[in-house]
Amino acid sequence: MPTGLLRTTALLVAASAATAAGAGGAELLPALEVQARQADPAFTGFSAPRGQAFFERTHGQPWSCSSCHTRNPLQPGRHAATGKTIAALAPAANPERLSDPAKVEKWFRRNCQDVLKRECTAMEKGDVISYLVSLE
Repeated sequence: MPTGLLRTTALLVAASAATAAGAGGAELLPALEVQARQADPAFTGFSAPRGQAFFERTHGQPWSCSSCHTRNPLQPGRHAATGKTIAALAPAANPERLSDPAKVEKWFRRNCQDVLKRECTAMEKGDVISYLVSLE
């Protein structure tokens, strides 16, 4: 099995059981931690403040995550190009968010391409999820 597919499969399997328990996104972190450690043996853990900085930064591109999701993910956003309303991203405001591992992976893949022009790393995903689940 290709490494990328193996990582995604591990993320989905690990998250599926915890999702049934309703952990609000935090259940995604253990599989991402395994991936982050594989990519960088010096990995020391995810960081909500680093996730917030990543979320708000444009990374040399015209958009940031907050361009559509707002600087306050507890509030609804609006897609910068289409104007479509986007439900609040933080699980505290929208319990449906981060509850479906396949959707989380799909949206990270799509939005990271928009914001970074590449896929997000496991560490970037874990930091952003840590930030989002820290919001109350």
